[in-house]
Amino acid sequence: MAGNFWQSSHSQQWILDKQDLLRERQHDLLALNEDEYQKVFIFFANVIQVLGEQLKLRQQVIATATVYFKRFYARNSLKNIDPLLLAPTCILLASKVEEFGVISNSRLISICQSAIKTKFSYAYAQEFPYRTNHILECEFYLLENLDCCLIVYQPYRPLLQLVQDMGQEDQLLTLSWRIVNDSLRTDVCLLYPPYQIAIACLQIACVILQKDATKQWFAELNVDLDKVQEIVRAIVNLYELWKDWKEKDEIQMLLAKIPKPKPPPQR
Repeated sequence: MAGNFWQSSHSQQWILDKQDLLRERQHDLLALNEDEYQKVFIFFANVIQVLGEQLKLRQQVIATATVYFKRFYARNSLKNIDPLLLAPTCILLASKVEEFGVISNSRLISICQSAIKTKFSYAYAQEFPYRTNHILECEFYLLENLDCCLIVYQPYRPLLQLVQDMGQEDQLLTLSWRIVNDSLRTDVCLLYPPYQIAIACLQIACVILQKDATKQWFAELNVDLDKVQEIVRAIVNLYELWKDWKEKDEIQMLLAKIPKPKPPPQR
């Protein structure tokens, strides 16, 4: 996406302060501790990823949908909208904004039903309870809460430019790209500009691949390295949390603990 990030609504309205973010979460953190809260969001980022892949969406669309999802709950409690309804709504909106093409409503519902039944049956005993009218109504609510700020700058483009500038090979780009995808399961997309996230993911990849020769390249970057290290810590903490998490054993208990909206519609 061309255009100036610093003049965008992403930069001016949606780089949030960490203390504000924690304050907005206080209601949900009465029901869940911070690790549990993050696990819930890891789970729903996985739901968005699976739905996106089954709909054959580009990663950029899936990433934008995930950012919408996180932005909504940055300003709202989990009880305001069932995350299982918001996840496909974010995909529908992101596919329009990223000019992927129109996803038919019936196909979206059908994919949700099959994914919940086949991929996430360990989390949900019931069928996917929502229909097209619920998603369309939720879309209006989502648009209102995003304040119609729909252009999301992702770290993928700066990452491509950085790897090219570094003169490195595909292996580094592939690993860095995967780490950017993983970063969507943290709060960094709400707190930092995308180029800083790209640098942090590249730095982690260089450490994993033991590319010591790149240290000088990083040292010469004109960037706030303290911010980059904060992002690195957030992503490393994610991997620590992920390593010990038995999702299939725990997720039903966590979903039962989250504050609930009104009951889902009856079939």
